[in-house]
Amino acid sequence: MTVGKSEKPSDNPASETSATASSHESEANENPEGDQTLEAFSRKDGLPTDEHYSAGSDAETGSAVDSGEEDEADEWEALRAENARLRDESLRAYADAENARKRAQTEISNARRFALEGFASELLNVRDSLDLAKSVDLDGAEGVVERVVEGLELTLKQLDSAFEQFSVFEISPEVGDKLDPESHQAMTLAPSSDVAPNHICQVIQKGYRLHDRLLRPARVIVAKAPEGED
Repeated sequence: MTVGKSEKPSDNPASETSATASSHESEANENPEGDQTLEAFSRKDGLPTDEHYSAGSDAETGSAVDSGEEDEADEWEALRAENARLRDESLRAYADAENARKRAQTEISNARRFALEGFASELLNVRDSLDLAKSVDLDGAEGVVERVVEGLELTLKQLDSAFEQFSVFEISPEVGDKLDPESHQAMTLAPSSDVAPNHICQVIQKGYRLHDRLLRPARVIVAKAPEGED
């Protein structure tokens, strides 16, 4: 009976692994049709392939970039529109302000030029009355002086009416009134035994006010104690 020799295990497992891998690689190289068949099977059954994963990743990246660019473009367009709107509003506001300024200047200029229009119109009647009195023939007419005096009185009434209408008030102090420095101007001092010192003894010229503003003080002579009296 013949007893065969038992095979001794290999002392180099790495060699076996390398040999196995080489064997598989050799088989794969020898059978390229098998790999193609597997890829075709994956496509047929709808299974994702390596190309599918690669294409999907590129598409998602491109879509995200396109979406970001569109959002940025929309944002810039909105900013341009807002800038145009604000610029238009500012130009309109400037134009309105400029027009208002010009209107105000025109109104102020007209107010200064024609401030006395109404007062001057009232004085025209006074001027007409004086022209009429001047044209009267004083020679050989009976009662001419009386008519001139009446005309002058009428003219004064017209003038007083114009003053009253435009708030021009007369300052007419009387003899014996105390001197008021706010509305009276003392032209000189005169000794008087009838009027107390620092009181008005004679009115030279009337004064006038426009509302509360002094146009002209009344010019007066103020009494002082006679010489030799304390």
